[in-house]
Amino acid sequence: MLTARIIRHHNPQTTAARRNPFDIKTVVVKDSDIEKHDDKEFITHHIFPHPWFSTPECEAIHYAHREPKTIGDTIAFRWIQFFRSSFDFVTGYRKPKNAQEVQDGFAGTRYQMTEGKWLTRCIFLESVAGVPGAVASFLRHLHSIRLLKRDKAWIETLLDEAYNERMHLLTFIKIGQPSWFTKLIIYVGQGVFCNLFFLFYLVNPKYCHRFVGYLEEEAVSTYSHLIEELDMGKLPAFDHLLVPTIAVQYWPELTDKSTFRDLILRIRADEAKHREVNHTLANLDQDTDRNPFALQVEGLDKPQPENGLKTHRPTGWEKEDLKL
Repeated sequence: MLTARIIRHHNPQTTAARRNPFDIKTVVVKDSDIEKHDDKEFITHHIFPHPWFSTPECEAIHYAHREPKTIGDTIAFRWIQFFRSSFDFVTGYRKPKNAQEVQDGFAGTRYQMTEGKWLTRCIFLESVAGVPGAVASFLRHLHSIRLLKRDKAWIETLLDEAYNERMHLLTFIKIGQPSWFTKLIIYVGQGVFCNLFFLFYLVNPKYCHRFVGYLEEEAVSTYSHLIEELDMGKLPAFDHLLVPTIAVQYWPELTDKSTFRDLILRIRADEAKHREVNHTLANLDQDTDRNPFALQVEGLDKPQPENGLKTHRPTGWEKEDLKL
């Protein structure tokens, strides 16, 4: 059975020398000399420590869709569906719609997923997912210092979201080497998406959060599909993959004995949490309501949002359920 090991750090020049410049696939890294490539020199304590997600809580995460209730919700959802279907077509991905498609995995077609295609998809999606939290927190930061008033803890959660998505990306690039073509698409995609999201957040932050909520719904769906393929043994190069040190140091539940599946369970749970957070923030008054995930009130008589998964609501908290 093929065993894949992780390069913790690699020299881009030596990588380029080994690869065919016309190859646009992401390659699963194989190298047994772990210590030599481990990039421990610049490891610092995480400014946003990750909350504890137990394995049963992670296993319980599932795809859930918030039905649009307003015209703005519908527009946000339709845009996500358009972007997702376009990206799926270009990259040769198809979401299984029934048990037979899950079992067959589109074998023999352009939609059959390999380890390299999964890493390409994950790396690109995480490079995009890290944009909204950073842009939104930046704009709210400027708003706070310009108007000389507090932000009611929104900035903290948005920065944490951006940081978390970047940790996903940094973990995946320890597992796979993206090609020059993937890197080019990331450059272009970030430039376009970052500027568009910046402008739309200035105009209507409420529906930007709804947009991100729907984006995270699709992320949960994608990672659930990946877990299904792992459980069915369709991705043998991931079966004995070592979890990168950067992941072990970030997710408190992971150890150097953890599996790739353990890692994906936590990443899916993170995306589910972002789904909950952004759908909830979209339900609040953007100027006056506190962020219930970061600024919590003690002694309430009913469940309230928190940073973990104990009170998780996949489609977000309605404003009337919150003590603001």
